[in-house]
Amino acid sequence: MPSIEFVTVEAADAAAAERFYTAAFGLGDRLRIKAADAPTNGFRGFTLSLVVSQPATVNALVDAAAQAGATILKPAATSLWGYGGVVQAPDGTLWTIASSSKKDTGPATKQIAAIVLQLGCEDVAASKRFYAEHGLAASKSFGGRYVEFDTGPVKLTLNKRRAIAKTAGVSPDGTGSHRLTISADTPAFTDPDGFTWEPANT
Repeated sequence: MPSIEFVTVEAADAAAAERFYTAAFGLGDRLRIKAADAPTNGFRGFTLSLVVSQPATVNALVDAAAQAGATILKPAATSLWGYGGVVQAPDGTLWTIASSSKKDTGPATKQIAAIVLQLGCEDVAASKRFYAEHGLAASKSFGGRYVEFDTGPVKLTLNKRRAIAKTAGVSPDGTGSHRLTISADTPAFTDPDGFTWEPANT
């Protein structure tokens, strides 16, 4: 199955975005920044999620992001599924930071267990079929609501656009560029919702 090696976020000020992500998350080669000024307005149709081991680490990352200039859209809090919060980076990218655990088991760190790219789809079932045709086999699937793929360093999920916007605490409305490119060991293609994939070695 194709492996997502990294994602590229486009930012009007690439240098400022690099400084933010280094200070906030330190994701290394899994996240890259590209200077771009393609028009975009409102929700860009995706979120990136950092999965961590415990609430203290969620708090540490949310605090680091806020100190580096992010806007807190949802303060970290306990929910039915665990503990998490949502921030918006200065470049506009939405990040959820979450743990399935509701209790700490040690001191806070900034260690990230997984990076998950959550794509918002108008038709999850149709997008699942499209990705199956491009060699991606679902590891989890819940009807037309949610699909998960084990795509290596950066995991991929398909979600209803309105659902992930609601989780992030924003309106689902948006137009223009996604300002995102997905780089994997796969030929270039664009999915039904306009997300662009390119070979990771280009």
